[in-house]
Amino acid sequence: MSDVDQPVAHPPVTDWVHDFDHTDPQWTEDPFPIWDELRAVSPVVHTKRFLGCYLPTTYEAVREIANDTEHFSSRRIIVRDVRPEITSRNAAPPITSDPPEHKPAKQLLLPPFTPDAMKKLEPRVRAICNELIDDFIAEQRVDAAARYTKHIPVRAIAHMLGIPESDSDLFINWIHMILELGIKDESKLLQAVQEMTAYFGGHIEARKSKPSDDLISYLMNARDKNGNPLEDTHVMGSLRLLLIAGIDTTWSAIGSSLWHLAKTPADRERLIAEPGLIPTAVEELLRAYSPVTMAREVVKETTVSGCPVKPGNMVLLSFPAANRDPKVFPDADKVVIDRRENRHAAFGLGIHRCVGSNLARMEMQVALEEWLKRIPDFRLDPAGTVTWSQGTVRGPRQLPFLLGKAM
Repeated sequence: MSDVDQPVAHPPVTDWVHDFDHTDPQWTEDPFPIWDELRAVSPVVHTKRFLGCYLPTTYEAVREIANDTEHFSSRRIIVRDVRPEITSRNAAPPITSDPPEHKPAKQLLLPPFTPDAMKKLEPRVRAICNELIDDFIAEQRVDAAARYTKHIPVRAIAHMLGIPESDSDLFINWIHMILELGIKDESKLLQAVQEMTAYFGGHIEARKSKPSDDLISYLMNARDKNGNPLEDTHVMGSLRLLLIAGIDTTWSAIGSSLWHLAKTPADRERLIAEPGLIPTAVEELLRAYSPVTMAREVVKETTVSGCPVKPGNMVLLSFPAANRDPKVFPDADKVVIDRRENRHAAFGLGIHRCVGSNLARMEMQVALEEWLKRIPDFRLDPAGTVTWSQGTVRGPRQLPFLLGKAM
């Protein structure tokens, strides 16, 4: 890599309103007061970083952009330091697709993620959770991110795709390269995409001679709106999407939920006493600690909540900030585990709402149920440090806990 290609270190932010940066350590550590500060100033703020980028700060501004496919394109879904020319229309359909290609690409992916399909998968996810817990339940100290939260969605999506669950370290590394390192280092992003393409290419070839009952074969057998098989690049793009979108997001959401319960004994004790409340609590934990911030590219001049928005800029579409808007959610900064009215945007808004929301909800519920059943007593380990991922998806990457009554 030449000096020209070296990733540039970002200077620290001193003025959040005019120079925000979602990769700044302050944002990574605790973004909530930053969003409050920005929301108090304007529904949309701008930074010159990342070649120009807007951030909607209110639920309404986020909703407007998410529903406006005329002025905002999904062809780029990560805000990064570079904006290379787009060469593939099948980068990761349907998440990178705009109308009219978006709808047929999304409809293809809906059947494997119905509530009924999730019921069939649930016993395997419960077994995964218990296999993981078996490995550390006798220990007093555990990093719950390294030993539990990250493995549940990795192994579940591998099971659905029909690829070895034992390859999960590969998948976790690709996700780190694409969603974190790739923001500032183009070479890391390209390396991960090439490795994933080679990996899935082998599985696609193998199924041409020996089809199986899994998501890879499902996509290979699918037909487009004209009745033709999907191009290999479309199958490959969707597989990359399922692997990336299906892992980091849910691992982050499960981790944030356990982090909250570790430091909030009253909520933990209530869920142990009332396990029937867990689905409601999951919705509130999704709202309060939404992991995913997407992006859009401005393709036509418009206004959002009265603020002018110009082409040549990206938009950091922060569903987490929308979910902390006090105009929409009473006590928006508090976690209310029995909150009844909860129209949160954790799974997105508009046509790109998450295909895998049923999977994520089921994995979160099962992960919390099995953990609380077997490990009712746990808290943050004061000798350890909780660290959070940087960039597009936010969740705990180190989650040191003390387990058991003798804590």
